[in-house]
Amino acid sequence: MLIDVKKPNRSPSMVQMFARYKAWATEITFEALSKLPEEELVKPRQTNFGNILHTLNHVYVVDDIFRAHLEGQKHHYQARNTEFSMAFDDLWQKSRSMDAWYIEQADRFTEPDLTEVIEFEFVGGGQGQMSRTEILLHIVNHGTYHRGFVSDMVYQIPSRLPANDLPVFLRDVWHKT
Repeated sequence: MLIDVKKPNRSPSMVQMFARYKAWATEITFEALSKLPEEELVKPRQTNFGNILHTLNHVYVVDDIFRAHLEGQKHHYQARNTEFSMAFDDLWQKSRSMDAWYIEQADRFTEPDLTEVIEFEFVGGGQGQMSRTEILLHIVNHGTYHRGFVSDMVYQIPSRLPANDLPVFLRDVWHKT
């Protein structure tokens, strides 16, 4: 794993733990998927985003949208996914960079930062507002939700992904540091 997901030296917050959990789960998912034939990653399947790669692309796009919200910037997305997915290796690298960014933010934010409410416009229209904590927890939950769909598609190959649940992260990584 290229991203350090161990506990920070100081007393870690729940937000710091969840940011690291997301990075760990993303990494072990991509690592397992890298062992599958590429045609399985893009094979059409009965799922909302059509295939494994496009589902993971959607997760990245939403992470990027909320990164822009946290930075107080506009994003360039017109939808919650792009028309075409990035190549697998490019998406993996960009996902690593995104996860590292979220860990950095979780480590940097103070308690007042975390409770600050960010106002934004949803991609589909309408106004939204969430605290920084709520945004960080959303991107963790969103990734978990879609890794579930990816796991189901991988079972159809048939293959299996490693367990990437929070209790496994806590047991194997967080509580060991």
